[in-house]
Amino acid sequence: MFVFFKSLSGSVHDEEQPAEAELKNNMDLNDDCTSLTVWRKSLITSCNGFTVIDTNGNLVYRVDNYMVRPQEVILMDGAGKSLLTMRRRKKLTMADTWLVYKGEADEEECGRDKLLLKRPIYSVKKQMGILQANRRNNVLAHVYDCYGEASKCKRYAYAVEGSYADRSCKVVDEYRRAMAEIKRKEATIGGISFGVEVFVLMVKPGFDTGFAMALVLLLDQMFS
Repeated sequence: MFVFFKSLSGSVHDEEQPAEAELKNNMDLNDDCTSLTVWRKSLITSCNGFTVIDTNGNLVYRVDNYMVRPQEVILMDGAGKSLLTMRRRKKLTMADTWLVYKGEADEEECGRDKLLLKRPIYSVKKQMGILQANRRNNVLAHVYDCYGEASKCKRYAYAVEGSYADRSCKVVDEYRRAMAEIKRKEATIGGISFGVEVFVLMVKPGFDTGFAMALVLLLDQMFS
């Protein structure tokens, strides 16, 4: 299955070069931006998840969930090492809120490393329609920098705008500079229609690609 997707991804990138060039212009991205092909499918047949490869066909990220609506999602690298853990915040609130931790939050560590794993680095909050201050930008979620404590998540560091259902949204900072963008693939190659299951994640230099992919996972949990 992975060999098929690797070949498919190469065709996607070759076929979609003009579209990607247009996307880069729209985002003011340069040739150093990272382009990842995201497949909304786990490599494990019994799981829900994601498979992510780069333009060379290398597996860079993977997600394997045994539940359709899990309370915890773990982003792994290609070798299966846990990079980021996203946990739904257990609090009575209208908005769906997730905390993002480094590594695997439940793994057995000792000393200071274990304490660091328990501290969220970001909080991602779904924007409710009735509370949305700026409907024109169609804000989906706000990302708060926690500085190690969820209680200190006061001012948002990033906003996610657009439509995840259409695979057309972007991550912008407080100055409205695009940091990453999700772009739907419309191409049909060899009779295969990609639909919304295969799409491209474009990431600006300096913005962590793993965190960008983590935001994709949370958007999928919030809006699928």
